[in-house]
Amino acid sequence: MDLVIVDYKAGNVQSVLFALERLGVQATLSSDFETIQSADKVIFPGVGEASSAMAQLKARNLDKLLPTLEQPFFGVCLGMQLLCQHSEEGDTDMLGIIPLPVKRFQTELKVPHMGWNQLEKLQSPLFGGIAEGEYAYYVHSYYVPVSEHTIAQTSYPEPFSAALHYKNFYAAQFHPEKSGPAGSQIIKNFLAL
Repeated sequence: MDLVIVDYKAGNVQSVLFALERLGVQATLSSDFETIQSADKVIFPGVGEASSAMAQLKARNLDKLLPTLEQPFFGVCLGMQLLCQHSEEGDTDMLGIIPLPVKRFQTELKVPHMGWNQLEKLQSPLFGGIAEGEYAYYVHSYYVPVSEHTIAQTSYPEPFSAALHYKNFYAAQFHPEKSGPAGSQIIKNFLAL
């Protein structure tokens, strides 16, 4: 399988590469159009702030390429948010692939939402072998509301989208690469799609 991780200098690339290595899977890190287009599957990690990440994507014209991809695609953390329409973080227009907003947490609880929290209402092959209530690891201050594209939820304290699915695009707000055996299973499930 030809697996590509999108390289746009804003991703949490090393921990994703290590997680894949633990599964015995090799991936290519690339921002090259042909390499990404010809991949069997694409992983789109993200850490950091929305407007600077979008600037990095635009600098490489990846904002034009990514919405055209048709193979299974997996956005992680900020990589999930970047797939959406618009973020309240820096009032930023995102890639616009998934027609949903990204909002800032308005809660008495500590923000960023950081640490382990439960996955609920799992509804996708992405969660094969994962039990309701399994824990995943989060670090984020912004969230995507629950919608018809939500395939898993977490509450903090109100429910938000823990994962999304739209056409060939899958995404997780949590970090599967840092979520232990459950996260490894989710990555395996994506690779098996």
